Amino acid sequence: MKKITEADLKVLFTEEEIQNSIKVLGDKLNNDYGSEELYLICVLKGSIMFTVDLSKYLKMPLRMEFIRLSSYGSGFASTGKVNAVDISLPDLNAKNVLIVEDIIDTGHTARFLVDFIRHNFKTKSLKFCSLLDKKVKREVEIDPDYYGFEVDDKFLVGYGLDYDGYYRNLPYIGYIET
Repeated sequence: MKKITEADLKVLFTEEEIQNSIKVLGDKLNNDYGSEELYLICVLKGSIMFTVDLSKYLKMPLRMEFIRLSSYGSGFASTGKVNAVDISLPDLNAKNVLIVEDIIDTGHTARFLVDFIRHNFKTKSLKFCSLLDKKVKREVEIDPDYYGFEVDDKFLVGYGLDYDGYYRNLPYIGYIET
């Protein structure tokens, strides 16, 4: 596999476009939850930047939890298998829960996590927020309750999304022509 460099990336969403979209999402969440307590479940590692930036716009009492799931190896596509690296969560019974992801593509990870929480807890509400929604790759029937951008079938990196562990630190989202 060819080594990818930042010069190989084409910008899909600038830092400004991402932040504007996150502010809109924050406004929707503030409107929907009001002053009710909310648990944000950040799916590491990809959604860390999105979760942190989103949390800055939220006005309700907020708790953040972090779990690690993986469905990507070192290639350009999801493996379709979800690896629960660390899925330790506090008692979420009777709580408002918002799962925060960087991207939903095949839907396997999203479906796994929603099913896991529903099986283990009786939440007050359970919703899903993804910065990116890649509907064209969906293999499992699931849609985010909130999302920032719908994207085509491109391999995306930056702003938390990686290629073989690199490029998560880019302030924009780029894509690689494959």
